[in-house]
Amino acid sequence: MSAPRAESALAASPGGVGSIPAAIVAEAEARAVAVLEANWNGSHTVPATGLYPHQWSWDSAFIAIGLRHVSPRRAGQELDSLLAGQWNDGRLPQIIFDPHRDTDYSPGSGFWRSRAIPGSPADVDTAGLIQPPNHAWAVWKVHVADPAESARRSFLERAYPRLVAWHEYLRTRRDRGGRGLASIVHPWESGTDNSPLWDEVLATVPGNPRHVFERPDLMHAHASERPSDREYGKYFWLAERYRDHDCDDRDDDFPFLLEDPLFNSLYAVSELALAEIADALGRPSAQHRERAAELASALSSLYSPAAEAYGAFDVVRGELVEKATVNGVLPLLVPGIRHADELLATLLGERFLGATALLVPSYDTTAADFDSGLYWRGPAWFNMAWLSAVALARHGRIEEADRLGAQIVRLAAADDFPEYVQPWTGKPHGTRRFSWTAALALDAIRHQGWGVME
Repeated sequence: MSAPRAESALAASPGGVGSIPAAIVAEAEARAVAVLEANWNGSHTVPATGLYPHQWSWDSAFIAIGLRHVSPRRAGQELDSLLAGQWNDGRLPQIIFDPHRDTDYSPGSGFWRSRAIPGSPADVDTAGLIQPPNHAWAVWKVHVADPAESARRSFLERAYPRLVAWHEYLRTRRDRGGRGLASIVHPWESGTDNSPLWDEVLATVPGNPRHVFERPDLMHAHASERPSDREYGKYFWLAERYRDHDCDDRDDDFPFLLEDPLFNSLYAVSELALAEIADALGRPSAQHRERAAELASALSSLYSPAAEAYGAFDVVRGELVEKATVNGVLPLLVPGIRHADELLATLLGERFLGATALLVPSYDTTAADFDSGLYWRGPAWFNMAWLSAVALARHGRIEEADRLGAQIVRLAAADDFPEYVQPWTGKPHGTRRFSWTAALALDAIRHQGWGVME
């Protein structure tokens, strides 16, 4: 499906949340808070009560960013709960499982058998995979929302060593290419599960896992909106192989090793947040700023002039996957990133927002395999719109950032906070009452500026 070619819907839209009638903003805010209340289980917020009944890693960081406006204490608890699932090697797991909901999501804790893997936490069941490292950024934002409450709870003192260990895991165990960037070992680790960035590598992966998998996700979302059984077969095969090597990152023949531009951009931003945290604690911070600068420099190797965006580097084959995705424009988040002018032109150009899009499409709208309704193969996601607003403001495009923020609020509230939407019409897809949609809409309403560290 190709996009209509016309003036950018973003450019034509009213500017900022202040342009929305106050009564509508107040209603959207109250409903967003209600979603977060309903999805709170006492220690953390589930992404959605039906489709996603456990705690997800990067979801909790996005959720905490919104929760800080309602209750900084609860936002801190959200992150405390996630950090409590850390492995001895420093990794923060993709999922911490609710033992009462294990049949409601696949793969569950029975698949991962994490407590049998050396170095995993003894008191909770987790996945062995990870997700993008936006956690230090979220911790810092929660602290800034109420420094007195943070100090009372020793929030930064407790979080900082865990976050340092997490980043050290990425720096050492996950630099599989020796290029200064972290590699992901599974599409799920990117957060953009079935992005076209992974197609070429997945084509070489067997789709016949030993595990007989079920699809409880299809009870909550139509099959046309979710990855196929064929893709799930490959996902499970990769997860099995990783699990069967005790998730130790030392499988020399592992077929899926990619340097994702979004993952590493959030890593760099979170290193800068660690520097802020270290400063607040009176500890040395230079190493974190140096590491962020190293990541920014290493990221430049992912730039594709053909795609006019950053691609994903296939470590196994030594090749750059040159496809324009939302992952590849979000290095704009990183201070000092090269090719910023080109990335801004791509984000605001006809393949993304300029294609009359209301929110940022997840994939190049001119690509032959673009699909406006299928998960990460074209639809617009609220977390990516929020990150794009931050990135635009980082480069002085405040008006566009505010307009994108207004669209986040309008579209989130219009259809009960959907998981993602069709880019041009805003038609909702996936599950509803999705936590990060509610949280980031709340942040768009309450934000005091779109700067990276605010």
